[in-house]
Amino acid sequence: MGSLRVAAPPERPLLLWDGGCGLCRRWAARWTGRTKGKVDSAPYQTAAWRFPEISPDALAAAVHLVEPDGSVSAGAEAAFRTLAHARRGWGLLRWAYERIPGVARMSEAAYRWLAARRCRVS
Repeated sequence: MGSLRVAAPPERPLLLWDGGCGLCRRWAARWTGRTKGKVDSAPYQTAAWRFPEISPDALAAAVHLVEPDGSVSAGAEAAFRTLAHARRGWGLLRWAYERIPGVARMSEAAYRWLAARRCRVS
């Protein structure tokens, strides 16, 4: 996980996503729905003011998960960390991301590819 931390973390994990992107809206709803209320979700356009440590450019480029300990993850890592709060084996994705060589690199590459085309895909 990256070294970015926020000074005023949320009480529960908070997934920030691009509110202007239909694809982002659908995936954020899907991911947070799987967590059954354990992760909150908000468009970065309405919640970014709470986390001045995260640059606007970074927020526009990828989803971010801000956790109660102040840690911040982005991109595929944020998605897998969000899903790790769900039941039924979704934590396996985070485990693979963190422990199997090459999974993080490939996941982030796939995430960046899709994120760069999200408006067309949406």
